[in-house]
Amino acid sequence: MKSNLISDKNYKNWLADIKLKIRSAQLKAAVKVNTELLGLYWQLGADIVEKQTYSKWGDGFLLQLSRDLTIEFPDMKGFSVSNLKYIKQWYKFYSQGKTLSQQAVGLIAKQSVPTNQINQQSIGQIVQIPWGHNIAIITKCKNINESLYYVQNTIAHNWSRSVLVHQIERGLYKREGKSINNFALTLPKPQSDLAGQTLKDR
Repeated sequence: MKSNLISDKNYKNWLADIKLKIRSAQLKAAVKVNTELLGLYWQLGADIVEKQTYSKWGDGFLLQLSRDLTIEFPDMKGFSVSNLKYIKQWYKFYSQGKTLSQQAVGLIAKQSVPTNQINQQSIGQIVQIPWGHNIAIITKCKNINESLYYVQNTIAHNWSRSVLVHQIERGLYKREGKSINNFALTLPKPQSDLAGQTLKDR
């Protein structure tokens, strides 16, 4: 019976379809978990900034917070002092002193961002990419427009962290749009993107 199923074409096709559905569900779950985690980090960053601004807890605040959270949640990563500092830096980088709606964190949007403006759609995009990508962006980009460019391209092209870092270090943001061509009109999408990217890399 087992050998018959393994060689059965209908079974093999059905199994392949089930595997695709499982992988799709796993991916959706991972994206949801990432979004929820970054939503938590956003709120935590806002709280840390507020507490350090208005309370007199001193320099040991983040160290104590790290210890307390690690004891309470030993199986959860992300509460080291260095990561808490990144969470604070990440929040400050994008909020820049503005009070943003916490509902913004949960939004998932794919719209371009107006110049010099961080909005709910932008936050929705920022929480779509992994935390390591976010750290790379805020530590290597000079302003919000540059960072959002890399966030949007990471989403659009599914860049790994190493590809993202490479693109930032090569200055893709500064080179983007400098070479005008007609590739998008004359070549199919994958080839036009590749051709355009090849020109920009020269």
